[in-house]
Parts: sequence; C-alpha cells; structure tokens
Amino acid sequence: MKKKMIALTMAALMAASLTACGGGAKETTAATTAADTTAADTADTTAAENAETSAEAAETEAAETEAAGGVLVMATNAEFPPYEYHDGGEIVGIDAEIAKAIAGELGMELEIEDIAFDSIIPEITSGKADMGLAGMTVTEDRKQSVDFSDTYAKASQKVIVKEDSEIASPDDLAGKIVGVQLGTTGDIYVSDLEADGTTVERYNKGFEAVQALSQGKIDAVVIDGEPAKTFVAQTEGLKILEESFTDEEYAIAVKKGNTELLDKINGALKTLKENGTLDEIVAKYIKAE
Repeated sequence: MKKKMIALTMAALMAASLTACGGGAKETTAATTAADTTAADTADTTAAENAETSAEAAETEAAETEAAGGVLVMATNAEFPPYEYHDGGEIVGIDAEIAKAIAGELGMELEIEDIAFDSIIPEITSGKADMGLAGMTVTEDRKQSVDFSDTYAKASQKVIVKEDSEIASPDDLAGKIVGVQLGTTGDIYVSDLEADGTTVERYNKGFEAVQALSQGKIDAVVIDGEPAKTFVAQTEGLKILEESFTDEEYAIAVKKGNTELLDKINGALKTLKENGTLDEIVAKYIKAE
C-alpha cells in the first residue's frame, strides 16, 4: 500500500512537471512572436520614415532648382566669329561664354538655340527664348521690340573689299553692290544707301556674303569688325578698309517689360566686369593689337 501511494505521488509530480514545462514553451513562443511582431513594426516604420525623408529631399532639391531659376535659353546665330560659332558640335565664342557666366551667376543652366539672325528678336518676343546674344547692336528700331541690357562690348561696322578695289572709304559705296548679313546693323545702315543707287544683296550668313565678294558677284561687304577680321584671314585677296562704316555697342536683348530678368542680367554683367571675367573672355578670343 505504501509503495502504491509513493507511485501515485511520483506520477502526480511528473504530471505537474510536464504541465509546467508545457506552459513555459507556450510563454516562450508567445514572447518570440511578440518580439518578431515588434521588429517587423519597427522595420516598417523605419522604411516609411526613410521613404518620407527621401521624398522630402527630392521635393527640397526640386524647390531649390526651381528657386535657382532652372534653364536660361539664349537665342543666337552661330555664324559670327569670334562672338558665336561652331566648334565641332559645340557653339562657342565670346557671347556663348558670357551667357554661360551669366547663367552661372544666376544659378541657372544655359541652353543655346542656333537660329537665323533675323529670327532672334521674334524668338524673344514670343517667349521661346529668354535672351538674345548675337553681337547685337542697340538701335532705336530694335528697342521698339525688345529691351536691352547694359553694354558689354563696343564694335564697329567695317567694309571688306578686294585688294585691288577702287573703293577706298565708305563714301565710295554709293552706286555699288554691297553684301550684308540679313537683319544685322550692316543691313540696316547700308539700306540707307539704296536711295543713292546702291544695291544691297542680303545673305543669311556673313560668310556667304564674303564668298560672293571673293567670287566677284558683289563689290563690298559691310559687317562687324571682328567677324570681318576672321573672314579676311580665311579668304585670300581681300582687305578691310581702315575707316569704319559706323561705331556701335553690343548688348543683350530680353523680352520687353521683363524687368526682373533684365535686372538680374545687368547685376550679373556688373559682377563679371568688376571681377575681370568679362575681360578674360574677350581676351581669349580677341588678341590685343
């Protein structure tokens, strides 16, 4: 009997022990599940926070880009060395570098559109371009359509003739056939001579006028001084008359009434003049004589 009681007692103790062990396993499993759930929740929260941070960073970057002004579109005619011309697939020259420097001062990216010279002002007035740099002379006629920045360069209209030409000064152009680039100040000024019997032949590119002169199709070409030097250096048998046809100043054209952009451009030009950048750009392309 005593042995039977001992056996029953041992059985009861073992059952209790097994029950205790079973409860511990369930508690461990529950604790593990809770920990896993917490970790998952934390990971999800972290991922959401990271995504939100990235989105905010992207929005900030976009806002900063927009605040900086984005893209500054320059209209030009890249047939006017050394102010603008093609070098491989790139448009380079004095105006191109000045425009790039202005864009840099304004925190903007420069985009250059190469179009016909006489299309530059319409491109600006229509809003397709922000500004025009093309060795453009300030004239009263042009000021009716666009506003101009402060002057950034001085220039002159020169007369190109053959080396054996009888034309010795601008006064001798009366009654002659004179080539000009369409829409330029050379075109404007020489057109005034038509009343004296001068025939004006207009070309889309300055070099085309020089070629016509070299081929004997016209008697002279009137064009800006620096391009004139380049074209004569590239073409045998031509020379530039010492006396200028007229003196003038270059400036940047912007849409009429866009005072905000005009003020920014003038501010940038002032900085570029004061820190010597403007002189450095010009000296890079025009050697002192």
